[in-house]
Amino acid sequence: MEEKTFFNEGGVTVTNSRFVVPGQTHAMSGITSVSKWITKPSMKLPIILIVLGIIPLFFGSIFWIVVGIALIAAGVYLLIKNKPVYSVRLSSASGESNAIDSKDEDYIDKIVQAINDAIVTRG
Repeated sequence: MEEKTFFNEGGVTVTNSRFVVPGQTHAMSGITSVSKWITKPSMKLPIILIVLGIIPLFFGSIFWIVVGIALIAAGVYLLIKNKPVYSVRLSSASGESNAIDSKDEDYIDKIVQAINDAIVTRG
């Protein structure tokens, strides 16, 4: 059977016989299923910064007000900047593992769909 390519972008290749990511090659015959895994970022640090930034606002001194605003701004920035990490999760006879991670959900969705298509083609 001729090797058919389902996805080839950003160093990632999915064919009917293999799944290649930088530094790893997975045989499609060993992959039993694939899914998208989402790791949500921790919100602890941004919330702590915002709370710590509110406290100095009550001291009244311009120095403490500036410090408070800076801490609040840093906390809000981190809240906005923190995005979930999406992973391609492979299942095989030896267990589950994340093959590639990205903050670009569409990219991960394309890879998952390509692997699903390759599994179906494999039969």
